[in-house]
Amino acid sequence: MTQPPPPASPNAAAYKSRGGIGRVFRALRYSWAGLRAAVRHEAAFRQELLLAAPLLVAAPFLAPGRWQLLVMVASVVAVLVVELLNSGLEALADAVSLELQPLLGRAKDLGSAAVLLTLLGVPFTWGLVLLPAPPWR
Repeated sequence: MTQPPPPASPNAAAYKSRGGIGRVFRALRYSWAGLRAAVRHEAAFRQELLLAAPLLVAAPFLAPGRWQLLVMVASVVAVLVVELLNSGLEALADAVSLELQPLLGRAKDLGSAAVLLTLLGVPFTWGLVLLPAPPWR
């Protein structure tokens, strides 16, 4: 027989979300703060943002159609999203311990690998959209 969950800490109520439209605005404010923190503190995010900006400007002029434009833009935005997740993972790992921990190191390496694969997907995706099909196809 399972036991009921322990009662919530009296301090937990202070962190509970209050519903309504106010929650949406608070969530937007937190999201904006996260983007600002990434630009301020994460060199990799700034570099990827500098690469993304011209691609996102060029995509509407290069894409042969709407669906191709969607795929091209999504591939670039995916890099930024995965970098944000990786930066959050690294910040959390550093908050847990600054000492050498094999599992934390593995978590950071896996996050970095996810960014790399997403980055490699951009030229692959753009190439599939923009280059002519190979003659053997």
